[in-house]
Amino acid sequence: MLVLAKLAALGIVIWFYMTADKIGEPPVKWAVIGFIGYLLAYLLVNYTVAAYLMGIVAKKSTAIIVISQIPALCGLAAGYLIRKKLLSNSRAAK
Repeated sequence: MLVLAKLAALGIVIWFYMTADKIGEPPVKWAVIGFIGYLLAYLLVNYTVAAYLMGIVAKKSTAIIVISQIPALCGLAAGYLIRKKLLSNSRAAK
């Protein structure tokens, strides 16, 4: 189940690194910021929303599979918003 979350985290790191490299910003710094943002959003949703919903649908395997992907999707959404903010800050500084 966590394979998709790990692939999403790797994708975020690569996406941030390539974006920063393309616009002339420090790529490692951006990759770390993206990973931390993804991880914080993932853990926050995992321990609040997903844990609560999994308690409700304890015996339904299909629902558990879907609910276990919600934190990864929220982490991706957070990564998108963080990248958008970093890009706007980069453009404003130039």
